[in-house]
Amino acid sequence: MFRTQQLRSGNDLRFSLLILPGLRRAGMVVRLLMCSVLLLALTALSGKVSEAHAAGSTAGKHRAASSGAKGRNRSVRKKAAAPAKPRAPARGRRRGRAAAAAVAATGAAAATAAVASPAPAITTNTKPELLPRCGFTEASRRHIFSRGVYVLDEETNTPLFERNADTVAPIASVTKLMTAIVWLDQKSLPMANRLEVTEDDLDNLKFTHSRLSVGASLSRADMLHIALMSSENRAAAAMSRDYPGGRPAFIAAMNARAQALGMPHTHFENGTGLSPENVSTPRELAELVKAANRYQLIRNDSLDKQKIINIGRGQLQYINSNRLIRYGQVNATVQKTGFINESGHNMVLRLLVHDRRPVIVTMLGSGTADGSRLDGVRIAKWLNCSLN
Repeated sequence: MFRTQQLRSGNDLRFSLLILPGLRRAGMVVRLLMCSVLLLALTALSGKVSEAHAAGSTAGKHRAASSGAKGRNRSVRKKAAAPAKPRAPARGRRRGRAAAAAVAATGAAAATAAVASPAPAITTNTKPELLPRCGFTEASRRHIFSRGVYVLDEETNTPLFERNADTVAPIASVTKLMTAIVWLDQKSLPMANRLEVTEDDLDNLKFTHSRLSVGASLSRADMLHIALMSSENRAAAAMSRDYPGGRPAFIAAMNARAQALGMPHTHFENGTGLSPENVSTPRELAELVKAANRYQLIRNDSLDKQKIINIGRGQLQYINSNRLIRYGQVNATVQKTGFINESGHNMVLRLLVHDRRPVIVTMLGSGTADGSRLDGVRIAKWLNCSLN
């Protein structure tokens, strides 16, 4: 009996020595498994977060998220013993990398398409216009002094601004542009030959004064010069007399030329513009300016700032009657001013915007000479800012 008890005790001791360590190892395994499950759950959650960031962020943020995931995966591999634990974050990394690669590929494709596709052509046939940001506003337009205005872009034949452009009004000495055209159209006209001022050239309508006295002798070239530059009335009167058939034939030729230029509302009674019956419209005067610009002598003489004239018994100095030209405030190819009481102050210009783009400006009926000049300055500023 005692031996039986000893055997049982020995067996129990062997059992304890064999079984207990196994149980301890099993407990450690269980704890490790539980830790592994927890780590796997956390890793899967972090992988989903990484995927969300990869789908909603830019390529740069994708790279940042990927590097963060790699850091977390390295810390997990250090702590975890089982080799299968890092697989979940590896899948997250692969998904993040795939998403980043897809975003990068999409961006590259878009950039390639942008480079490959031709840029839309810039339309150059759009009609020009005066822009409000350049001062062309309703308030600014109210400060225009001239009663009739017409602004024409000659390059595109586009009216840019008009006010009473078809109203017939006296044009005063703007008439002298047509006087010069008809006089220069004579086939044989020796410009060096001298022309004398006579009693027939005096103003018996308004009795205006002139520095050219009866008997003064000027070359034809100088007569034309001061008629255009300084609006000398006796010079223009002498030119209208110096024509085959005399002054009546000259006035008839002026009216015929107006009709030929497409100016049906334009009419002339004399070659000086002193008659209020010399009338036109701002729109039709644009055609007169175009025609005058074709003559080199008209361009040169109307833009000259001053000239000393030999009148046979001495010399006279003349200056340009247009202060915009005299002081270089605008760049023009042709100009003419005019004034009588019935017309107010008038001005026509063929401006060169940016020294190259022709724009015709006609202005009639300003109450003062300064008003007409300021209108020219304002319109020139609109043009220089608005047009290319």
